[in-house]
Amino acid sequence: MVNKIVGWLVLVPLCGLFIAFALANRQLVAVNLNPFAAPLDAGAAGYGIPLFVVLYAVLLVGVLLGGIASWFAQGPHRRRERHWRREARQLSAELETLRRRGGPGAAPPPNEVDDLLELR
Repeated sequence: MVNKIVGWLVLVPLCGLFIAFALANRQLVAVNLNPFAAPLDAGAAGYGIPLFVVLYAVLLVGVLLGGIASWFAQGPHRRRERHWRREARQLSAELETLRRRGGPGAAPPPNEVDDLLELR
């Protein structure tokens, strides 16, 4: 519950700041991905992109690249986790098999006293 309240207290003002930023930066800018091309002069015909769209796109690409990088960095941890889960499942199955067979570690058979006292 506290996490939700803190989340709302952080996210709502942050969204408000993003909206205010977008409204303040509506001017059109020319985007050129070729650094060796001649810059466009101000009178050239063409289409511009609002500055906030460019900045939000760069922010989105950065978040995606960071997420991908952390996913690859956590790969060894996920591999170890799968290994230990698989081993725990195998040991649980082996324990159940031993219990059914009455092998070592199996619970002793109930006796009359246990039944009367409802210990099992």
